[in-house]
Amino acid sequence: QVVRCSGHGGAVARELRQQRDGFRDLLLRMQGLPAALPALPLELTVLYNSLLCTVGTSDSGIQGEAEGIRKGLLRVLEACGARRQDLSTEELWQKVLQEVTAVELQAPLHRLGALQAAWWLATNRLGSTTGLFQLLSHAEDLRRASCSEGKNKLLFLLKAWRLPAEGASLPLLQSTEDLKEVLCTAAMFLQGLQELEAGNLPSAFSFLQEATGGFCSKRVLAQIYTCLGCCAQRMGKPQTALQQLKWALQVDFQCLPALFHAAAVYHELGETDAELQALDLLYEALEQNPPAADSSSPYFLIQTGLLVHPPVLASLLCHRHPSEVKYLLARRCLQGGRVTDAVEHYLDLLALLQEGLQQQVPLDGSSALPRIPEVFLEAAAALEQAGRYQDAIIMCEEVISRTADLIPRVLQVEERLEHPEYLSPGAGLPQKKESLCCLAWRAAGYLHQGWAWAKLGESKEAVMQFSRCLSDLLRVQLCGSGIEPTENLLPEVEVLREIRLLSLIGRGMQFMELGRHKEALLDFQHGLQITPGDPAAASYLVQALWKLNRKQEAATHWQKFSQRPPGEDGQQEGQGRPSPLYLVSCLKQATFLHGKTLARSMQDYLRTADQD
Repeated sequence: QVVRCSGHGGAVARELRQQRDGFRDLLLRMQGLPAALPALPLELTVLYNSLLCTVGTSDSGIQGEAEGIRKGLLRVLEACGARRQDLSTEELWQKVLQEVTAVELQAPLHRLGALQAAWWLATNRLGSTTGLFQLLSHAEDLRRASCSEGKNKLLFLLKAWRLPAEGASLPLLQSTEDLKEVLCTAAMFLQGLQELEAGNLPSAFSFLQEATGGFCSKRVLAQIYTCLGCCAQRMGKPQTALQQLKWALQVDFQCLPALFHAAAVYHELGETDAELQALDLLYEALEQNPPAADSSSPYFLIQTGLLVHPPVLASLLCHRHPSEVKYLLARRCLQGGRVTDAVEHYLDLLALLQEGLQQQVPLDGSSALPRIPEVFLEAAAALEQAGRYQDAIIMCEEVISRTADLIPRVLQVEERLEHPEYLSPGAGLPQKKESLCCLAWRAAGYLHQGWAWAKLGESKEAVMQFSRCLSDLLRVQLCGSGIEPTENLLPEVEVLREIRLLSLIGRGMQFMELGRHKEALLDFQHGLQITPGDPAAASYLVQALWKLNRKQEAATHWQKFSQRPPGEDGQQEGQGRPSPLYLVSCLKQATFLHGKTLARSMQDYLRTADQD
């Protein structure tokens, strides 16, 4: 007795398991007898229902090869007296469909072919699926398919596929017509994803748009709209992307990846309020109702969602952890100058991380969350900008203390990308690269403490922290061209040089505050050796010379600096890699703020010197 599954939860699962076991027992008894042509239609129908039940009761959906289908095809060849050969599944289908002409077997074979197509689509074997439907199609449809330029052959064959008339047989758990619709929708979805991954964006958009009119659940339809939104975003059409993502949320309000991608589009458009609102909604949704595992509809045992799961879809629909979203909120607020909100979000995030929730964040590089010391440093930068200098100092001390034992006394590295020997193969994070990162975080901690003490008016304490930063950086011995700037620097080396320059400028500024102008001059000169032409270091150098009453030298340096083309400035905006977010506030503090006053003094001096 065949009962179509209805109801909810455990009752459906029990019904399916009972039917699966019943069909398996019946199939084993039938296949224990010699294959006979009159009994084959019933046997293939039992096999069809048995495979449907197997899929419906499996936690992993459709995987691997369908051995039951292969065995069924071999039974057909045995009944027709054909020779059994060692053939691949594709070759076996070709032999069966070309040699078996019995009318009563056509409908069961087409049903089995639809199941085989489902298995192949689930493993992204679009070529094998196309070949199968070429065999299942009429000659007239094949001619039309070959003449349909610009159209997808698989989709054309699927839509043109004519199902043979069904004879009186065992009822089906899922009709072939329904399965055909599922196959068409899955094929369109898969083709769209394939084109999206290949970068053929207009073609991908067309396939995905056609898939929205197919046969699928609301959950899958929302996924298709989300992919359309991502495609439109890559095409440079943000408004179209937002429209598609809104439709995804209207269809299924639990499609949280659509909300995440909408925030990314708003970020591209510079609409900070809308971006933060989307991230806030996403964080609330993740906190209140974490996304549960997808479940299949109990009525249609094979449906689109079971057939479409390539890696590109997994990356587009990646569910974010609350800590990742909280970090994005904190980061965007800090970047947008919303310091109070940034501090609140960073402190919430650190509380989440202390609860151990970071263990649930993927460590494969797909996470939006950076390394934990960087989070602490960004939080310190936010606290510093909010005027909470003591809190910023404490936050940095956490980074300094935790990285103390992770850095060797001497660290020899190649400074250029052409020398990747410092990357030891086989390690999750190469040892020397990790040591460089730890050194950068520790030095940045001292750097932030220096600026915080300076803001508190404690110049001597600030000088001490800047000096500790510079002392730590002496551990690195670069095997390259020395301290002169070079192209293709390793990212970690570039960050270390930036920290060194900022620390020299910071210490020099505090020496100036203390009236120790000679020591300040040495720091600014050293800074210009690290980054020749840096506008802040050059301006402070001129100011130090002026304070030392070396006015002619100051004027000469100022003329040399002011006549330098903008492209030669060591920190020209847009040149090189962007600075880490935790260094941006330090860059702003190191900026020379008295440029007009200095220029006026230099011009007055030079005018007087010319008159003399």
